[in-house]
Amino acid sequence: MTSIAELAEDRTVEGVFAVGRKERRRTKNGSPYLALELVDASGRIDARIWDDVELLDGRFAEGDAVRVLGRVERFGGRLQVQVRAVEAAPETDPAELTPGLRRDGDELDGFLDFLAGEIAHPGLAGVVGTILGDTEIRAAYRALPAAGADGHHGYAGGLLEHTVGVATLCRETAQLHPRLRGDLLLAASLLHDVGRTRELERGPSFRQTEEGRLLGHVHLGLRLVEERAAGLDGAVRAELLHAIATHHDRQAARTAEAAVLYHANQLDAQAAIRPVGDD
Repeated sequence: MTSIAELAEDRTVEGVFAVGRKERRRTKNGSPYLALELVDASGRIDARIWDDVELLDGRFAEGDAVRVLGRVERFGGRLQVQVRAVEAAPETDPAELTPGLRRDGDELDGFLDFLAGEIAHPGLAGVVGTILGDTEIRAAYRALPAAGADGHHGYAGGLLEHTVGVATLCRETAQLHPRLRGDLLLAASLLHDVGRTRELERGPSFRQTEEGRLLGHVHLGLRLVEERAAGLDGAVRAELLHAIATHHDRQAARTAEAAVLYHANQLDAQAAIRPVGDD
């Protein structure tokens, strides 16, 4: 059995993968073909079905686990699997074929609880505790990426890893600069991407939900926090919502805490994806 990480040009592929994307397209001369994304725990790769399209199209759906036989070729500078045969693999759970955390999930969960426990403000601690104590939301932090399959931390549990990273940066910054309202900053950092839990579907594709496509994770996160923060002092609630609302918009930040959250979010995202080297 071949994993995606092991694939090389001109190599035969035989293995079980999840179908992260499936699109029916046509060539310039009008012939149908299938454009796929194959996924396993080691990564993702594009694939194409050129022959027997009508027959093979009906054998599987997007999100299924499939058994594939094919060959790796290079197209446009990238590796691509030319699929010769494919069939459903119902004995395999597609979720088990989704790329996952690079760090220990239980350790990250424990550190998330530790960070939440650092908040001394009763109202903010209550809001964070209510949200992170929700078993469905907490499970989603370990099941979803931070920014979709193609974004930073683009694997199951990436949302948890990124949240811990941003919150850690914010906590350390508040300790270096006591003028910052540390409880507000830490609460906002722990909840800044909670909207992803409503924006994204589970793997292997991590596609947007319908409301996620229309509203986006920032709006969904604000709505979720407002639902759970009704008892929080109005001024503090406004500061918390403002920091979450502007964590992708530096120009819109009106408080030091919102600006720090913006930069911590950018730093953690860039550190996860930028190449490390001399360039």
